[in-house]
Amino acid sequence: MKIKILLGIAFWSLLLLAGCNRDDISFDAPSQLLRFSTDTVFCDTVYNQMRSETYAVKVYNNENKDVLIPRIALEGGSGSLYRINVDGKVGTSFENVALRKKDSLYVFVEIAPIAYAPEAIAEDKVVFNTPAGEQKVTLFSVVQDAEYFIKTDTNPNIISENTTWTNNKAKIIFGDLTIAEGKTLTMEQGTKVYFRKNSGMNFAKKSILDVKGALGEEVIFRGDRSDTKYDTLPANWNGIKMEEGSLLNMNYARVFGGNVGLQLKKNTATINNSIFHTFQSVGVYGIHSKLIMNNVVMNNCGEADLAIAAGGDYTLNYCTIANYWNLNPSMSALGIYASDIWENENGEPEIGDFKLNVNNSIIYGDTPDMISINKSNGNVLAFEYEFRNSLLKFTSNSGLTIGNTNTANEDPKFQNYFTQKMNLRVKADSPARGKGVGTNNVTAIDIVGNPRNGLLTIGAYQ
Repeated sequence: MKIKILLGIAFWSLLLLAGCNRDDISFDAPSQLLRFSTDTVFCDTVYNQMRSETYAVKVYNNENKDVLIPRIALEGGSGSLYRINVDGKVGTSFENVALRKKDSLYVFVEIAPIAYAPEAIAEDKVVFNTPAGEQKVTLFSVVQDAEYFIKTDTNPNIISENTTWTNNKAKIIFGDLTIAEGKTLTMEQGTKVYFRKNSGMNFAKKSILDVKGALGEEVIFRGDRSDTKYDTLPANWNGIKMEEGSLLNMNYARVFGGNVGLQLKKNTATINNSIFHTFQSVGVYGIHSKLIMNNVVMNNCGEADLAIAAGGDYTLNYCTIANYWNLNPSMSALGIYASDIWENENGEPEIGDFKLNVNNSIIYGDTPDMISINKSNGNVLAFEYEFRNSLLKFTSNSGLTIGNTNTANEDPKFQNYFTQKMNLRVKADSPARGKGVGTNNVTAIDIVGNPRNGLLTIGAYQ
């Protein structure tokens, strides 16, 4: 027992001595400039009274001595929209910050602004004052005014009247937002709709979603983390669900970064001049619905860009259906998956008549068979599909019947199919050029407003 007591006394004595030694460390004024991991912090776009994620600036002491930084402060002072954290303390100004030789420390940055305009720039600087000179790291963010739709135990988050959204405020949705049966939600050009993780929109029976975007003023649906790195990441939000008998009219929209972008269920939809990309599962999922798509671009969806179940009536005109998904190689990454059967909510199979028409379109990507069309055993209902004047990628094992007006298995030569800089226009020597035949009232111009005349290029871009 005495030995244990003596060992304990010795142990605590060593700790006390170590503590005394740390207190004896002397810190000098820096004689060299500090070094930073970056000279500018581009913060995520943030919304009125909503805190951003935290960003870090690493500060390096390259000297062979311990230094004391006299002052680290926000140039905007206490009125700044930003806050910094230095050595575990939050504020706007810090004095005599210790930094060991050849070591580094983190300055953490975040912003929680109040918006005084629909969109504004928030800028400030972190100032480092030392005898070697004054140094600054610039902080930069876009601030948007916002309107919040938050589902809670006491708020079911339901729009129960006909409503129009404009672009004066971003719409931020927490949880599910439901549009009540028979009601219409109109979105004017330039409207931005952002979703928190695991959030989405549900349109009840006989409701209407009318998306009225314009070229250069598209309506945006995406996750609420708008740092550019999230542009190419899926599963940031759930998606939009349209129930039986609902109606969708969508023109000039960009929908990206979720689980399933749009789910149609026994309803009618028209989508024009829109882009769907980067979804964990499917871009557009139709269950026995009637869908017309003109000048639509799709890319980078784990299971399929367009998935069809329980049949329905689907028409694609001048669409570019690409899929270069590379986040999980076990996923099918199809352009189109179609089946006449579906297992409903009760676990019962439903079979529907099936009609698919693809005209003047490109369906191409990394998967050998970009199209999978499946007819269930014993189906006595109508089952029809036809491809005309399209460029398609498939193998002899696909079982597809492809007419002689189509181009098979030739690289369309996209400008850039990587989603970071996605440009699915085709190059001058693309086999898609000159293969188009005829237009309708929407496809007389392409997705970016170019007229289609003379030799027509298939896909969404002339």
